[in-house]
Amino acid sequence: MAQSENYIIHMDSSSMPKLFSTKHNWYLSTLSSALENTHVTTNDNILNTASSKLIYTYTNVMNGFSANLSPNELEALKNSPGYISSTLRSASQACMPTHSPQFLGLNPKIGAWPASKFGEDVIVGLVDSGLWLESESFKDEGMTEIPSRWKGQCESSIKCNNKLIGARLFNKGFTFAKYPNLVTFENSTRDTEGHGTHTSSIAVGSQVENASFFGFANGTAQGIASRARIAMYKAVWDGKAHSTDVLAAIDSAISDGVDVLSLSFGFGNISMYSDPIAIATFAAMEKGIFVSTSAGNSGPDRGTLNSAIPWVINVGASTLDREFRGTLALGNGVNIPGLSLYLGNFSAHQVPIVFMDSCDTLEKLANASGKIVVCSEDKNNVPLSFQVYNVHWSNAAAGVFISSTIDTSFFLRNGSAGIIINPGNGQIVKAYIKSNPNAKASMSFKTTTLATKPAPSVDVYSSRGPSSSCPFVLKPDITAPGTSILAAWPPNLPVAQFGSQNLSSNFNLLTGTSMACPHVAGVGALLRGAHPDWSPAAIRSAIMTTSDIFDNTKELIKDIADDYKPASPLALGSGHVNPNKALDPGLVYDVGVQDYVNLLCAMSSTQQNISIITRSSTNNCSNPSLDLNYPSFIGFFSSNGSSNESRVAWAFQRTVTNVGEKQTIYSANVTPIKGFNVSVVPSKLVFKEKNEKLSYKLRIEGPMVEGFGYLTWTDMKHAVRSPIVVTNQAPSNSISI
Repeated sequence: MAQSENYIIHMDSSSMPKLFSTKHNWYLSTLSSALENTHVTTNDNILNTASSKLIYTYTNVMNGFSANLSPNELEALKNSPGYISSTLRSASQACMPTHSPQFLGLNPKIGAWPASKFGEDVIVGLVDSGLWLESESFKDEGMTEIPSRWKGQCESSIKCNNKLIGARLFNKGFTFAKYPNLVTFENSTRDTEGHGTHTSSIAVGSQVENASFFGFANGTAQGIASRARIAMYKAVWDGKAHSTDVLAAIDSAISDGVDVLSLSFGFGNISMYSDPIAIATFAAMEKGIFVSTSAGNSGPDRGTLNSAIPWVINVGASTLDREFRGTLALGNGVNIPGLSLYLGNFSAHQVPIVFMDSCDTLEKLANASGKIVVCSEDKNNVPLSFQVYNVHWSNAAAGVFISSTIDTSFFLRNGSAGIIINPGNGQIVKAYIKSNPNAKASMSFKTTTLATKPAPSVDVYSSRGPSSSCPFVLKPDITAPGTSILAAWPPNLPVAQFGSQNLSSNFNLLTGTSMACPHVAGVGALLRGAHPDWSPAAIRSAIMTTSDIFDNTKELIKDIADDYKPASPLALGSGHVNPNKALDPGLVYDVGVQDYVNLLCAMSSTQQNISIITRSSTNNCSNPSLDLNYPSFIGFFSSNGSSNESRVAWAFQRTVTNVGEKQTIYSANVTPIKGFNVSVVPSKLVFKEKNEKLSYKLRIEGPMVEGFGYLTWTDMKHAVRSPIVVTNQAPSNSISI
């Protein structure tokens, strides 16, 4: 007899007959009926057998139950009314974080978590779409009383606790905009979109055991700074953030006393004096608030970054070392791994498989009924999502999509059976089909794989620098996990579609720089907790200079969009965030308010524009400078079109503050940039005291070509690294502030 396994069974609760008083009774009856078709025994014995096989019935985390079933019993259950899907739950599967805190190296016994007490009493404000208070991620179990310095409150009848200590709404700008067909779901701080709940729990969510997405990514969900407080400022409505509302929200956050702000949205590459985020966060910076913003999801082209605000940290998105997989089993016995979040099952029997090139029209798929169709990577700029939808609306049995993307969310939106395979495996599949007129294949799904390599990698969608709004400051600053991030979700909002059914869950998998941004906000909260005297610039510097530039294969982090070549700082920023190293950076590049004013003065010809940001009519522009004391370098070498290009140079000056040992000596090491000469004077920095400041100059000289490298200051304990970018492609549409 075949071995039984533990399965999680997802049921459609709307299919429950009225004669059942509870879901438990319905599930037990459903299981009993399925067993009747596979067992020759009495009704009483069937009921006893069903009761013994039923493990749990679920009422909150999902609609369904878990049971120990043989393959025949599972197949019989699939024919039951209300059955949606089943997930194999391995009894030996370890409970692991889901998953970015673990991937970032956070450990409850050593490093940034215990040093900051998990961000205890740090207040993180989020301007977003609201929050679902009832989520387990926002429980306040074990938290102390709200800090007396807090001045915020909870509006619109939301009952807060010691975790969620503030909730305000800002929708006047949204209301007056008068969009066509506008629907306001709730005039409250409650989240009706899910985005704010998701980002909040990434940054500071409490620990929740047995979190998963229908069996995917199972484990313990936990925010980066799980003991920090949350204040939600709802200014995102119907996915839109209006500038008037954003300004009011951040204004309120400053008055309330937040320590950190997380802003997972942007207004595009507009001038800084037109950008409400730039304007409002300048005031936040003056009050000592650390601000994390998202780079945007318009990659992979250069210059697609959201406005490069110098006084915030700008966050790009990367992958985790976790994949959700399916398998394509070819008729010749070759198994092709792929990526998928398909929630259903697929027949174990092999069906015909055909290659369709790009599945860009339904007409091409007219004869694909009952077949697995293989769609090639787009050659005509047809989005992958469009091809997935075409396969869904055809009568094809399933789709195989050859692509470099790792975003599997396409399969959640319409319940399509399918997987994404990389171009290399795509060649194997196409060769098999070409050599076999009667080619066949089958598919299987629902596997979560950890420790995948290489990871992290910069994902395709993450926006790239430089930014035309402020090209002289290298952005993005940092990269953090943003692809397929599991976090809290309102249970009344569907997360997926299976057939005609909308499925709900307390957790959801989302992708974007919106997910990367709160990771860094959480790290900022940990550093604020461990170093309450550090300025926002010092926190940003610590995060940037201690970041990782090597992946888990010990090679340079790759850019998926650039055929997995080493990622440029225009995509990666300074590196991938490392919270534990940021705790002790050795040196920091601090920046004061006047330093930012000097930059604004150098960029603008009018005091009016500067005053819009600084809120002062008497700005001191006696020392204008584009050379901000920043932990990165970018030099633009404009081309003159000549084949005999002359050598040109850029010079920078930086001042670093010793926040490590009192007496130490740092030595400069430059990673060579091909075709350029990079010099550092002095090449050694001798510190005699803690908090002592020393300066150095860096000069780049070379032909007018492109490249990147790094300057690293090292002592016996620390490595303080800054990226250096040289380019001849200065933004042609640079925007003056």
